[in-house]
Amino acid sequence: MSFEFPDLPYGFDALEPHIDARTMEIHWDKHHRAYFTKFTGAIDGTDLAGKSLEQIFAAISKAPGAVRNNGGGYYNHLLFWNSMGPNGGGSPSGSLGSAIESTFGTLDKFKDEFSNAGANRFGSGFAWLIVKDGKLAITSTPNQDNPLMDVADAKGEPILALDVWEHAYYLKYQNRRPDYIQAWWNTVDWKRVAERFEKAMG
Repeated sequence: MSFEFPDLPYGFDALEPHIDARTMEIHWDKHHRAYFTKFTGAIDGTDLAGKSLEQIFAAISKAPGAVRNNGGGYYNHLLFWNSMGPNGGGSPSGSLGSAIESTFGTLDKFKDEFSNAGANRFGSGFAWLIVKDGKLAITSTPNQDNPLMDVADAKGEPILALDVWEHAYYLKYQNRRPDYIQAWWNTVDWKRVAERFEKAMG
């Protein structure tokens, strides 16, 4: 496999005022790019170079720490960028909306549970909405781990990602992670999430 570092799918300022342009620029061009560079460097010339991310993550417990941390950082950010958009917010519709209501009761209850997963993740990490055994579930992972990894407490196909590392919000929100998460809901691109849901459901 040859991995690429794609452009951000929108401008740095596209998520204003919820996520500021300077944070987006540093996050994408410094943090994400560093994960990509270190990940590709760590697998270059090894048997992992010919594998997909899913294959690498499925046996990540056997891989060097540089692959786990940077491969996770590379993938997690790709999903994070593509969980958001300049026309985000609102409510999911169709089969995803129905699945959220049947699983969590209401959209507000889902948002509360998901927000708590992000707010209560100790230290750095991500909150996730995943498809597990054909059903929706919320989980969180430390650092740059994700639910595709064999080390994850809850494994499944990620369809929505929230980055709660401080570098994702500190310039604007300082230590107020819950405020960042509340604002982040205004950026969620439910159409993209629904597309991933349909694909995960097969």
